Amino acid sequence: MQSDEVTLLAVGAGPANLALAVALEELAPEVAADTLVVEQYDSVVWQRGMLLPWTQSQVSFLKDLVTLRNPRSEYSFVNYLHAVHRLDDFINLGSFTPYRLEISHYLAWVAEHLRQVRIDYGRRCVGVEPLRDEQGAVDRWSVSFADGSRVVCRALVLGAGRDAHIPAEFAGLARERVIHSTEYSWRVEDLDPSAAHRIVVVGGAQSAAEMLWATHERFPRATCTMVMRSIGLNCYESSKFTNELFYPSFVDKFHAARPEARDQLLREMHRTNYSGLAPATLDMLYREIYLQRLTDRQRIRMVTMSEVAEATMDGDEIVLTLADRRTGDSSELRCDIVMLGTGFVRGMPRFVQDLAASVDVGEVTVNRDYRMNLPPHVNAACYLQGVNEGTHGIADSLLSVLAARSEEIVTDLLTHLLGTTAERPAALAAR
Repeated sequence: MQSDEVTLLAVGAGPANLALAVALEELAPEVAADTLVVEQYDSVVWQRGMLLPWTQSQVSFLKDLVTLRNPRSEYSFVNYLHAVHRLDDFINLGSFTPYRLEISHYLAWVAEHLRQVRIDYGRRCVGVEPLRDEQGAVDRWSVSFADGSRVVCRALVLGAGRDAHIPAEFAGLARERVIHSTEYSWRVEDLDPSAAHRIVVVGGAQSAAEMLWATHERFPRATCTMVMRSIGLNCYESSKFTNELFYPSFVDKFHAARPEARDQLLREMHRTNYSGLAPATLDMLYREIYLQRLTDRQRIRMVTMSEVAEATMDGDEIVLTLADRRTGDSSELRCDIVMLGTGFVRGMPRFVQDLAASVDVGEVTVNRDYRMNLPPHVNAACYLQGVNEGTHGIADSLLSVLAARSEEIVTDLLTHLLGTTAERPAALAAR
């Protein structure tokens, strides 16, 4: 059985842990040299399940892995464009929001050019055990992988994202008939592009709309029905005023706010990130539906103010029982495939809950610097990235705060675990 021991182990080679890797290399090179990032897939790909070639980020390219922390870093998105000879083209595009594909390429480029932090691919974590010293204190974590190997570490950073939300109503359907947005890109390859599929997309936000459009384009004989609880598709609610709540500096204000104020902020900001669509996507869909009505060749249908109360199999057909929220009536909708744009489980991922339970922690919480609050006898550290929206604000799972958060974690790690301080580059110290 392969075994390894490092100071820091980071699970997931997504944007959060790549930003952390860059921060370690720039601020704490001695720790970077003893850091391992593990990724379950064989490559770095951003939003793997929904990496459609025409989709764009909703976040400025300046909110990359490093610029808001160190605008002179060699790992910036601008320097990436310069290195791959596309800076002129991007400038000429005249957009602050890159295509997702280009962000994904940028992340892979950063991973490839790290000098000290090691990344191992094809390693899927299956469990974490606390290791105790002679006095019974937990001083290290032992992380096990699907291939039977283990890594022991003093500090663990979990940045693998939230669990996909599969509503209970769909639990009884055959697995091959249900596609969640997190797996769309490869699962859709199994469907015959020439067949007259009847496809239902559940959800009313950006990921659901993107699946609807991509499916409509990929399967020219398919009928595509979108079922949503809302009264209709809406644009993201955003203004320059509300966008200030995505500043890294706003995390302090959110964290210090009273619980009822946090609830209000999250509630009012919901449509800035979760319940809306990008204007371009909304316009594209509406124009297509308009043209289909005009030519009497309608393949896209919207069912609003309805939710799926039950999903069953009737022979080879899926039968969805829809509850109309306006009238209370029920109706049946039969289809071949269900696609879920239902987002992610809001609670802590099961992996995190299991780790907490192993050291007798019930409710998982973190401090301001994203370190899990653990009992006094646990000296090993665990940091959580991207799952702290309730305490750190709506930007917690977004690119907007990555650069600043990575520095905060590095600083806390050095102080809490190693008793040292970060080595700020001379260029930054002079600012």
